[in-house]
Amino acid sequence: MPRRDQRDQRAPVTVDELVDLRRQAASGTADAAAGRIDPAAIDEAMLGSRLDTADLPDPELVIRTSGETRISNFLLWQAAYAEFVFLPVLWPDFDRAAFEEALAEYGRRERRFGGVSEGVDRSVGAA
Repeated sequence: MPRRDQRDQRAPVTVDELVDLRRQAASGTADAAAGRIDPAAIDEAMLGSRLDTADLPDPELVIRTSGETRISNFLLWQAAYAEFVFLPVLWPDFDRAAFEEALAEYGRRERRFGGVSEGVDRSVGAA
């Protein structure tokens, strides 16, 4: 289960081993099939409210350690507009320097929240 770091509420940090969207989606689907959820009430807000992380804000930054460049079903819904930083350091060796490296990389990013940069040629791939 995700937990919020209580030491500094100005910049909440959520540490989690696994949040499995597939399991949560299957549970919600079973509830709908059993009549415990009104299908007409299903919308983005309702779905988000049923996630294990419903009481936490969506992440702005997801840091993946160990050099892996995949998210492994981790926070799929919640991280839709997050920035991802992939670091080669293993989790047991993740320290302040690695965290600051990830924050520096995040600081260089243009946050687009699903949009496209002004400088991107939108005609590429157009039919």
